[in-house]
Amino acid sequence: MSHAWGYAANNGPDKWCTDFPIADGVRQSPIDILPGASSYDKALKPLKLKYDPSNCLEILNNGHSFQVTFADDTDSSTLKEGPISGIYRLKQFHFHWGASDDKGSEHTVAGTKYPAELHLVHWNTKYASFGEAASMSDGLAVVGVFLKIGAENANLQKVLEAFKVIKAKGKQTTFADFDPSTLLPGCLDYWTYDGSLTTPPLLESVTWIVCKEPISVSCEQMAKFRGLLFSAEGEAECCMVDNYRPPQPLKGRSVRASFQ
Repeated sequence: MSHAWGYAANNGPDKWCTDFPIADGVRQSPIDILPGASSYDKALKPLKLKYDPSNCLEILNNGHSFQVTFADDTDSSTLKEGPISGIYRLKQFHFHWGASDDKGSEHTVAGTKYPAELHLVHWNTKYASFGEAASMSDGLAVVGVFLKIGAENANLQKVLEAFKVIKAKGKQTTFADFDPSTLLPGCLDYWTYDGSLTTPPLLESVTWIVCKEPISVSCEQMAKFRGLLFSAEGEAECCMVDNYRPPQPLKGRSVRASFQ
């Protein structure tokens, strides 16, 4: 690899296909969701999410985003039903966001960008591990939640308070007893389509479940996201902003809606 992937001009999303040819694949994510072009599918079930806060392990700045990781050796934090069959375990959640409040989400809705997007990443327990599942066409299911500027979101505070410890790339700290279901919108109507990871290796293994209803975040809270760094301690400080991949071509895929 010539250089590590990232979000800068020299290693950003439009350069990823050099090292990861699947970047031009047939089921890449994210996409621009066109509500008028999505079809209501009455066979789509409501999502069944069950999260155990005691599975929450740590929060980490990986140099691309920050992620909160979960113990995934039992079926105590799971996603079931919706568009998937079987049991999928929660592995981690992370966010993508912009340098300003007018952009930052990976998925867009009829071209509308949100300031941030939350991704809750689950893997199919019919496979032995997250690593094995990540390369299977039905291996992963990611729930996407848009953040929209509005009232302060009290449920985000614990996450934001950990930022001072994980400001720089490579920093991590224990992060216990957090319930990720507090970050879900009140209404779990969703769009779903077959897609991919939105970061390298961009594997085409994700059933995407994108919630229609956003959660709120204040301008002050969004500013805290932008205080994180892409850079490690001792390097020139580089603020973690615009860590999102733009929408990819649909290439004939269908987008289904759980609602009319």
